[in-house]
Amino acid sequence: MKHKKVDEIIDKYDGEKSWLVMILQDVQQEYHYLPASALERTASRLGISLSQVYNVATFYSSFSLTKRGKHLIRICDGTACHLRRSSNIRDEIKRHLGIEVGQTTADKKFTFEAVACLGTCALAPVMTVDHEYHGSMTPDKVRRTLEQYK
Repeated sequence: MKHKKVDEIIDKYDGEKSWLVMILQDVQQEYHYLPASALERTASRLGISLSQVYNVATFYSSFSLTKRGKHLIRICDGTACHLRRSSNIRDEIKRHLGIEVGQTTADKKFTFEAVACLGTCALAPVMTVDHEYHGSMTPDKVRRTLEQYK
């Protein structure tokens, strides 16, 4: 993998290691995951160990070391969502996309994840697509929402 884009991202932050999280967010935005070669380049350019970069990349659940689809769908499994039947929402996403939690569609358009909490209990049950929150979800609303992203 060429590192031109990674270098551009690092240069945007003046090569400052204190911006590591932001750099990794931008790299992931570019590639939809954190490729190993991009992490190696980041460590080298910032003058820090590769293990430090991996520690940050694996600490935050928003980072992924495996390829993701163009759109990231997250379903909340928190208490409020669970009590408001988030399992029905999860089942509809699985049915509609034909994938299980943790998988990516064959066309690489969607990756589906379940998370412990999305911090929006008043909107329960809630799911996100990329960075957009969708609350008070029903199976019908799941279908309509996902069609917008196809």
